[in-house]
Amino acid sequence: MSAEEYLRGLLRKYAVNTKGAEAAGNKIYPVLEKWSNGFLNKAEFSGSLAKGTGISLSTDADIFLSLSSTTPGTLSDMYETLSKAVSIAGYPVRKQDVSVGTTVDGYSIDLVPGRRQSQYGNEHSLYRNRTGSWTKTDVQTHITLVSGSGRTEEIRILKIWRTLRNLRFPSFYLELAVLAALRYARQGDIAANVWRTLQYLHDNIKTARFIDPANTNNVVSDDCSASEKAAICLQAGASIGKKTWDEIVW
Repeated sequence: MSAEEYLRGLLRKYAVNTKGAEAAGNKIYPVLEKWSNGFLNKAEFSGSLAKGTGISLSTDADIFLSLSSTTPGTLSDMYETLSKAVSIAGYPVRKQDVSVGTTVDGYSIDLVPGRRQSQYGNEHSLYRNRTGSWTKTDVQTHITLVSGSGRTEEIRILKIWRTLRNLRFPSFYLELAVLAALRYARQGDIAANVWRTLQYLHDNIKTARFIDPANTNNVVSDDCSASEKAAICLQAGASIGKKTWDEIVW
């Protein structure tokens, strides 16, 4: 079996059941609609499901909750009341950074509440639970950038690698790193491109600076601490020192 065949087999092995994840998201929608008290503009699948970069080892679906710019209360209130509403409805709650994680019918769902900054447009303010602060972003910009990059297969392999190695490497940060590593690489050669990305992570992850294309004030690479970046660097170095692909990712 060639390296290319092996990695494509992993993509099939860890493929997300898209229909099941969407059904789980639709099941919890009435809870979200009630919580919003009429201020919900729309709830839409975003993140890896919309980008085409999902794997079954991590979140099955992200649902972005676009709330009206007139939604009362603070961003912290928005986040906390969502957590409470999900819990009261009988679903488990995982408080993460900008999302509230839950599980619906065995599917891992991340709910991302955002208040629109004006009555029109896609720019939203999100609460950051880890720091007690807020950030501005445009999830549609992220989706367009990644889904149209031609690098979704490599990103999925790197997400599998990250998860199996128990690395804290937020998905959008990882996606930007893969796009940087493969800026001039040929499309379609997955094995060579994944190898090139691992080398890039080993050589650059500690110092490379990644900016949110939807908000130049948001330094995405700051989402990992120095020790977390060092762990990514170390594991990337160990991986490129292996002799066979099944020692790197399996």
